Amino acid sequence: MDAWVYYLWAILLIAACGMAWLTTLIGLPGNWLIVAFAAIFASLLAQNGTHGISWTTVAVLAALAVVGEVVEFAAGAAGAAKHGASKRSVALSLVGAAVGSIAGIAIGLPIPLLGSFVMAIVGGAAGAFFGAYLGEAWKGRPHDARIAAGRGAFSGRIWGSVGKLAVGAIMLVIVAWDALFG
Repeated sequence: MDAWVYYLWAILLIAACGMAWLTTLIGLPGNWLIVAFAAIFASLLAQNGTHGISWTTVAVLAALAVVGEVVEFAAGAAGAAKHGASKRSVALSLVGAAVGSIAGIAIGLPIPLLGSFVMAIVGGAAGAFFGAYLGEAWKGRPHDARIAAGRGAFSGRIWGSVGKLAVGAIMLVIVAWDALFG
């Protein structure tokens, strides 16, 4: 294969992985899409001497994707649980985060450039807050306990999203490096 054809495919891979990474903002499995794209690239454009993504890189990316999921889930659940939230509140905060992320995208559409992405994070955190609040209300807990659980879910969701995005950014750098220089 000509070098320019390989580098064209590598740039397309990096662009696809970048778009996949951005989908993490709205609660989609962007980090897992990066793993899938890298695996497809590795299988279709087998490493030949100086070019290509190795299967070792794909394995490292998969491990990092697992780390990203653990960070996101642990931070979100720990944020609510730290303030004494029930299991029901933690579960509803996860549902609320997903619904809030989607609503945030819709609300952020009119804002140029990054509006949808920023609002997806804010909406997800707000949804986590309301989910935890609803869960605590359902359990019959007092207003102060509901607010505390909601605040914990809100901050946990923010930190979980930031952590997962950071892991995804590392994955993107690894893909770019291995595809272009590996």
